[in-house]
Amino acid sequence: MPPPLAPYCSPQDLPVEMLVEIFALLPGTDLPSLAQACTKFHHILHTDSIWRRRCREEFGFCENLQNLEMIGMSYREVYAKLFHPYRHFLGLWPQDTEHYRTLVNVVVDGLCITGWMFGPCLNTHVNGPMQFKPSFRIRLTERKSATVQCMEGRISRPHNHHMQIQKDRFNIQCNKTDHRTDSPTWLREAWGLVLVQKGRHQYDCLTYRRLYLPPSHPDDLIRPGLFQAKYDPYGLKIAMLSFHGKYARVTKITGDSNKLEIHLMHRIQLPDGEIFRNFNELALVVQEIDEQVIQEQQQQQEDRTEESEGHGWQSPAQPSMGESGAAASEEQPVPFVLPAGMHSRAQNYPRTCRMCFYGVDTVTITRHGFASTRRCPGVFILFDENHFGFIWLEVKYFILFGVQNTFQNVEAPSPQAFLEMLKNI
Repeated sequence: MPPPLAPYCSPQDLPVEMLVEIFALLPGTDLPSLAQACTKFHHILHTDSIWRRRCREEFGFCENLQNLEMIGMSYREVYAKLFHPYRHFLGLWPQDTEHYRTLVNVVVDGLCITGWMFGPCLNTHVNGPMQFKPSFRIRLTERKSATVQCMEGRISRPHNHHMQIQKDRFNIQCNKTDHRTDSPTWLREAWGLVLVQKGRHQYDCLTYRRLYLPPSHPDDLIRPGLFQAKYDPYGLKIAMLSFHGKYARVTKITGDSNKLEIHLMHRIQLPDGEIFRNFNELALVVQEIDEQVIQEQQQQQEDRTEESEGHGWQSPAQPSMGESGAAASEEQPVPFVLPAGMHSRAQNYPRTCRMCFYGVDTVTITRHGFASTRRCPGVFILFDENHFGFIWLEVKYFILFGVQNTFQNVEAPSPQAFLEMLKNI
């Protein structure tokens, strides 16, 4: 005789304690749909321990229950009123402007979501931590509603902010301008703020677009991401290093806009590092490579189709060259010294380097409404896993890039989304 069939057991027949443990493992975005399955599930999902676990695991929220009771709010309400509606708001957002740009990092900060703005420090070395200061916050109040407050300004206290959040960008407006007027004149002008008239009040209207960090591949020369550099006397700026097959790109995120394109197929040989001591010899090598690259690009432009148009970084993402990545880790360092007559604001640069490549800086200059593009060839220098540099030969200038910070909620949903974001910067 066949064995008797096991009696059917519905999930509703499980003990409540077991269902609480199961539901706490599910994403918080799926729980509202689960609550509609039956009355029992609906009541169970009012258990606050479920939402406490979701707040901690999804957003790192570690607030104690006593602080929640002070404002008369549960974990479930915090998730529903703060984390769920603003979950897509977390991450990095550079300012969308043609002038001086800033970067905002939006993170969960206790019972608030805080936007920390990058503030260039005049005396910080590139190896120091990136300096951020609070710009705005979204907080829960006793009224159990999320409000947006501006945190900038030396005179005024936190005040109301108007914010419009879309999928990949957000706009903010503030009717208090003391946090602009008390800034140094050069910084106010560099920010390029747009003031519009609305009734009798002036508002700062700023737009920010989402920034994804580049995906990392085991064969990359070094780990891509955000690096600091000192381009000018006005403090540190942030640039992003990304790899795209035969090319690498350094994109300036804060400050004015420009990008470096590194040709990984055109490596500059460093048998003993002596090439750095003779500027004329280094410039001659780069000039020969530059002429070769221009000829290659002209030939490619004649042959390539519209889908492959670009300089490499616009093409679909490709794995980085394994030979270069493996060689960088095994390469023996050679002595590095700035060529005679080279200017630099980085005095504490590494004294050894591993690899060098030909690179070109593309600068767009806008005057009287007309934009012109200028190519400036140079040398990309890989020092170690945390530092790289670039030498502009035409102006005899060296910039050191260093330090990487860890950020959350910055992964691109797909390689195509990252390339599309990069093309729009």
